[in-house]
Amino acid sequence: MPEGHTVHRLAAAFESAFGGQQVRTSSPQGRFSEAAQLDGRVLLGAEAVGKHLFLPFAPSADVDREAPVVRHVHIHLGLYGSWTFAGDPGFADAHAIGAPRLRMGEQEEELDDGGTAEWRRIVPRPTVRLRIAGACGLADLTGPTACEILDADGRQTVLDRLGPDPLRPDPDGRGRRRFVEAVRRSRTSIGALLMNQKIVAGIGNIYRAELLFRARLDPFVPGRDLSTGLLDQMWEDLVALMTYGARTGRIVTTQPGHREIEARIIERSRGTRQNGDEDPDVVPREESFYVYHRQTLPCRLCGTAVRSADLSARTVFWCPRCQSARSRRASWTREHPAAPWALVPDVDGEAA
Repeated sequence: MPEGHTVHRLAAAFESAFGGQQVRTSSPQGRFSEAAQLDGRVLLGAEAVGKHLFLPFAPSADVDREAPVVRHVHIHLGLYGSWTFAGDPGFADAHAIGAPRLRMGEQEEELDDGGTAEWRRIVPRPTVRLRIAGACGLADLTGPTACEILDADGRQTVLDRLGPDPLRPDPDGRGRRRFVEAVRRSRTSIGALLMNQKIVAGIGNIYRAELLFRARLDPFVPGRDLSTGLLDQMWEDLVALMTYGARTGRIVTTQPGHREIEARIIERSRGTRQNGDEDPDVVPREESFYVYHRQTLPCRLCGTAVRSADLSARTVFWCPRCQSARSRRASWTREHPAAPWALVPDVDGEAA
């Protein structure tokens, strides 16, 4: 399932590709017949909140996004959903996304036809739930868990179910405080809480495992045992790591000086794929994680075998020596912040 940084990249791609344009909408599959209600309307832009994408449609480009007439297409990709983009050169090009791209999810791949004007003749696959076509390109949605039209109240109902998103602006620190307070009220383990979208929106299994390692924290410690200082530090680390992911399309959590130490992972049958794996300038996936998919391999820092176990219906990975049942922030995390390399493009040699 795509983690939150991917959905934010999708939102940026939609803003670039369709923002302020009148578009055609259809449902080749027939399972989203409501698409006809939006055909010919203007797509005002896009909004990402955690793993949820909202596409606001209005009768004209001058309508405020908060106006009652706006209708929002709410999309959650789930495990199998993906978007396919095709269009003129430069179409859907936002942040580090090269245009055009196929399957903007955990991996993004270039289209075979190079994105020429031939996109206008692309016949949608029978599995396409929603097609959005503009003047310069199109986007096809397949396999989402949710694809529905909501009014302003419906959109707010979805938002009310979600915790703070580390990638959304938080100038007054309210999002961070919500996260800290929610964790400290709970007897549930921190490893389970991080997967609860009501606690923090956008985290998936990779960020959970890696954030806990960087905090030097055992996944099974109850949330209420953790100090405000430790949780503040975890939030700051998460903001930096996910910002890097949103900018590059890749999850990388290792400090630059640790990446070549025990540079191995345990591959699944399909492999742990990320955007740009074939690019020699990116951090290879074998160097990207401290513990995720490294069960039984030596910890990069202490050499102890990395463990795995089921937690909240997903496999959690941790180092039993580096990660302890602590309550206060670790000196290691203070000495190895992610921000200096994650928030500054090209600081570690990887293209932004």
